Amino acid sequence: MNSQKSITKYNIIEFICISENTPQRLDKYIGHHEEFNLTRNKAQKLIEDGLVTVDGKKALHHQILKGGEKIVISIPPSEPTNVVAENIPLKIVYEDEFLLVVDKPAGMVTHPASGNYKGTLVNALMNYSQNLSHVQFDRPGIVHRLDKDTTGLLIVAKNDDIHLKLQTALRERKIRKTYIALVCGHMKENKGLIELPVGRSLRNRNRMAVTRLKGREAVTEYKLLDRYKLYDLLEIILHTGRTHQIRVHLSHLGHPVFGDPEYGGQLKWHKGIFSLDKRLALRALDIMPRQALHAKGLEFTHPASGEIIILESELPRDFSDLMALIEKEGR
Repeated sequence: MNSQKSITKYNIIEFICISENTPQRLDKYIGHHEEFNLTRNKAQKLIEDGLVTVDGKKALHHQILKGGEKIVISIPPSEPTNVVAENIPLKIVYEDEFLLVVDKPAGMVTHPASGNYKGTLVNALMNYSQNLSHVQFDRPGIVHRLDKDTTGLLIVAKNDDIHLKLQTALRERKIRKTYIALVCGHMKENKGLIELPVGRSLRNRNRMAVTRLKGREAVTEYKLLDRYKLYDLLEIILHTGRTHQIRVHLSHLGHPVFGDPEYGGQLKWHKGIFSLDKRLALRALDIMPRQALHAKGLEFTHPASGEIIILESELPRDFSDLMALIEKEGR
């Protein structure tokens, strides 16, 4: 008697572990890499199910990585998402059958999480398209993220194969992401590379910090575009994608992003400035009470066609109004 055996199609992620400052556990390494879109719990489950190998051998969740190991993750098809589609307008700047790029507004969370299950970009995407990747079931289409109050360009994948290819490009730093930021004070150099590890803050677990204790490699490149009396306007290229990376790096250097409520860019930095300048600062904060950070540009090789895609986004209204005031009265 012949029996039929069902075949499950897995998404395969292959990569080489990058050597970092200290050895660390496999589950933490996978869970901390945002490009994989895997939580630590999800990583542990995949390891327990025998779906992760290290150098060709079945992995253990407590296995220690030293750098240079070949890791293969087999991700089974995800269960259907329970996220509800919502009719929320989206600004689409590029779209084809494989992917789309959205210009995210301020105030919109990228994907559902604790306390934010509605009104997210994912809710809007599910209403917009029936074709989204499901590499992670609760984040359909989402390849990378922007903070709630950071605006600008995000790539969305329409199938799992494209999603995984884009993730690989992110890991290999082949997707160029350019930001515009207004920062408090003046940078010492007109251009530079900030290479400081970023991890969860030991004082406040809801925030990130520069830390060598469990911090992960983080590289931010900046160039001065313009200098004002109180602020610098920077162009920033993000080489790694740690949570809050730009905001944490600049705050650590004493130059928080203007208006950043979590990392010192509001009244905290402005306390010691001259009273006349403070009046201008308060007007500026009234115009833009969020971080002045905008994901302006994307450049990447299309994973299906091989075409070079170059996209740019204009500053949102509040940011452009802020710059108009600074240009007029802040020189």
